[in-house]
Amino acid sequence: MTTASRLPEPYGRDGGANLADILERVLDKGVVIAGDIRINLLDIELLTIKLRLIVASVDKAKEMGIDWWEEDPALSSRARREELARRDDTARHEELARENAELRARLAALEAGRTREES
Repeated sequence: MTTASRLPEPYGRDGGANLADILERVLDKGVVIAGDIRINLLDIELLTIKLRLIVASVDKAKEMGIDWWEEDPALSSRARREELARRDDTARHEELARENAELRARLAALEAGRTREES
């Protein structure tokens, strides 16, 4: 008595997870991949490269305290606006400082001229 061998059902049919389910789980829980590459020559370390990769949803990353993209002007329009405002403030401050120095110099010259006339 022989039975016909059956090929297993494609992954995801009988209770298995499909790609969307797997991706949802990975993004919900997060995955960390870490590794170091070291290049040594005669026990002298020439180069070390540390690789760290985290795959997670934005919400999960924020929950873990990772939110660097919010402060990066290349990735966040809010951060870009804040950086431009800081640059404008710095430029305005420098302009006011320059104008203040010019006015002080003029005032000093006027006061110096007045003291000469009084003598």
